[in-house]
Amino acid sequence: MTRRGQPYGFSLADSLLAEVAQIPQSRLHTDVDAICRAYEAIVPLAQRLGIEKPRPALAGLAYNHVSTLGCKIVIVPDAPEPAVLPCIHEPEDIDALVEPEDYLSEGIVPQRLEMLEKLKARRPEASDHIGHDYEGPITTAVLMMGQAFFLLAYDDPARAHRLLDFSVRSAVNYAAVLRAHQGRPAFRPGGGGFCDDFGGIFRPEMFKRFVVPCWEAMYQGIQATTRGLHSELLREEHLEFLAELGIDTFDPSCDQYLTPEMLRRSCPVKYTLRMFPAEVMVHSAAELVEMYRRRASFEPTTITFSLSRAVDEPKIAALLEVARELA
Repeated sequence: MTRRGQPYGFSLADSLLAEVAQIPQSRLHTDVDAICRAYEAIVPLAQRLGIEKPRPALAGLAYNHVSTLGCKIVIVPDAPEPAVLPCIHEPEDIDALVEPEDYLSEGIVPQRLEMLEKLKARRPEASDHIGHDYEGPITTAVLMMGQAFFLLAYDDPARAHRLLDFSVRSAVNYAAVLRAHQGRPAFRPGGGGFCDDFGGIFRPEMFKRFVVPCWEAMYQGIQATTRGLHSELLREEHLEFLAELGIDTFDPSCDQYLTPEMLRRSCPVKYTLRMFPAEVMVHSAAELVEMYRRRASFEPTTITFSLSRAVDEPKIAALLEVARELA
């Protein structure tokens, strides 16, 4: 059967929005005026690239859920991304973990909801999202405990499993409360997935003991009958577990350990490929186009790329041209 075309995905990074508007990127988290200015300033660039102007939105944030559990989110004025401070300092702290009585009044969530309300008053077409509903359970555990979680899995497996169970349960419950508040559909059988970049830290035998069960619990919690996964640290030896988990599509994104050749050889499910931001920075437009064509030869479900710096606009224009041609 002849393939009909190569799908692609393209986006404009928060770093680009901040650059074009000449504001610190951190203000896209905290300042509605700055957000509106950034999305107005980006319109001419979107027109030059032949894409729809993006809908105004709060800057992407993956830490809303863990902030409701006690992690402090620090937004530094000169830093591009917020920092997360762990809330579990001793293994015994895991025994006292309880879910908040009201997720919407905890952590950074009230601030994000207030920001969204102000933004939609100014720009009704703005996206409703305040960030990712959750991270995957391994990443959630690491955000809550820091790198010590990886030692905990060896030193105190029971507590490690307890933290992972809590990570899954609280993520599902937080997302359900937020969805109900925003009038979004509740979880129901269908497509669903999550991002869990830290899962690949565990070697295969530990991966089977810790990652596979909590990923399965997460999929069941969000009622994902068609399953997607984003994980950037898996190795080739982990790929067999994707079929065991019934995953339909795997997004390795910027995984430094998996090449397209490895994915074609060993990945038992459909996968995506990406043009890395670092590649866009260092390669010429002609080189990027050739790289894109080569990646398309591996027949991924999608090839994604983004524009992070204004200076790279000509390169992205060339990538969009070849992406449209192959699509």
